Amino acid sequence: MSRILAFSASLAAIAAPLAASAQDLAVTNATLATGDGSEPIEGATVLVQGGKVVAAGVGIAVPAGVETVDGTGKWVTPGIFAAVSDMGLWDVQAVGDSNDLSADKSPFNASLDVVPALNPANEHIAVSREGGVTRASVTPFPGNAIFAGQGALIDLGADAALVDKPRAFQLVVLGEGGAREAGGSRMAAHVTLRNALREAKALAGASASAERASDALLTHADAAALAPVLSGEQALYVHVERASDIRAVLALKSEFPALKLVLIGASEGWMVASEIAASGVPVLTMPLRDLPEQFEVLGATQSNVGRMVKAGVKVGIGLFAGDNQPRRATEQAGNLVALTKLPGASGLTWAQAFAAITSIPAEISGMGGKEGVLAPGAVGDVVIWDGDPLELSSAPDAVYIDGVKQPFDSHQARLRERYKDLDRTYLPKAYAW
Repeated sequence: MSRILAFSASLAAIAAPLAASAQDLAVTNATLATGDGSEPIEGATVLVQGGKVVAAGVGIAVPAGVETVDGTGKWVTPGIFAAVSDMGLWDVQAVGDSNDLSADKSPFNASLDVVPALNPANEHIAVSREGGVTRASVTPFPGNAIFAGQGALIDLGADAALVDKPRAFQLVVLGEGGAREAGGSRMAAHVTLRNALREAKALAGASASAERASDALLTHADAAALAPVLSGEQALYVHVERASDIRAVLALKSEFPALKLVLIGASEGWMVASEIAASGVPVLTMPLRDLPEQFEVLGATQSNVGRMVKAGVKVGIGLFAGDNQPRRATEQAGNLVALTKLPGASGLTWAQAFAAITSIPAEISGMGGKEGVLAPGAVGDVVIWDGDPLELSSAPDAVYIDGVKQPFDSHQARLRERYKDLDRTYLPKAYAW
């Protein structure tokens, strides 16, 4: 017992400095974008105390003793929310031992939980953090079934406490990808999905001692993992691109009314935007997809987001996987602003575009009002930029997560510093020709 008490005391001693590391911080005289869809405000102040936002706006008094950063000439915003990302799941995509994106040979699918595979020390997390990304949703990807498994919500703080919410959503792939996984046809994919939901419903309604039907296709673990999806407790992210596939997904609500659907991809969403808006189902999409590289995206256009938003669809920018790195979110949002200047194109206002990478994906992820905004009670995620964050020439000067200033010490940053000054004095003799 004494050893246990001593161990507990040591843990408390370690935890105390971590809890106290959240800074009381004020950024003054900055251009403020709160992330809630409102226009930027000049000469504003953001006040963070105890790891939470206390106030953001003009005319805010800064209490004595609070560290103050002069934001003159700077922009201050909430952190970027990178929705549907693969951060923390791979180091080198081509090296299988470092890649936990999917489980191709596993007997399980829906029950796969991304949390044990997440690596807080992953370089992609550090690089994204330096780009102003402070929160994200991370998903596994399909291996040998239409269900990829359960994703999580994370913060990108430089500590081991990575996960904000485990098992936050379930990802299922339909369309062309689902057809391949289900046996070669969209018909098979939809039968597979409906059968899985029915098996989950039967398991949830059965007694603990009841035997499952002899023709059950799901493992017990997979059927049990889908129970919170059926009840609406866990969101069901459905990856589809084609307009007809989107309609088929929306029709699921007639049989399973409690489903909390989120459309992922939706490259042809603009073609059925009024139907998506009427359903109230939100969309997370990659806005710059405009090439007919597959039959299911023949209608792809960079005006997709603008047209859906105009129709009343809640749209966030996401799908940050592979080469589409989360730190490119601001570039993609900026492109949507630029589209408003092109004849015939549909884009977003600056405020709408910035909300599409902050408050809207946070809200779709179940963190509305808590993340992706600078508002009283929200997490103290603050990014100070050297200019307009949606301009390519701008970059973060400082990033705070939960009120804690984050290091800029990724491998890329260290290499930049190492080779910034190429003093030839110390070159090896082999290079002195």
